[in-house]
Amino acid sequence: MTVKLVVLYTTPADPAAFDDHYLTVHAPLARAMPGLLHFESGRFVAAADGGDLTYYRVAELTFADQDALAAASTSPQGRETVADYQQIAPEGSRMFVSVTDD
Repeated sequence: MTVKLVVLYTTPADPAAFDDHYLTVHAPLARAMPGLLHFESGRFVAAADGGDLTYYRVAELTFADQDALAAASTSPQGRETVADYQQIAPEGSRMFVSVTDD
């Protein structure tokens, strides 16, 4: 069983500028978090259920357990990543923690 931090970003005012910052600054910060087992990110291109495309981008950060996520979040790298998230995340963006069903 692992723990994932799932981040959902709403559509930014300037998607090209957001993606540039996200891919060159934010994602590398997230990848540097200690204890990170896997990082995956992508842009949504369609709503499979035919509804509105509510979110623009998703990121999933996988950790061994809740303690590893907590340690990563409070590390210098984690604090820097969170500070950058607070600067770039469009209003309505959300973060969730899930436990995988292995």
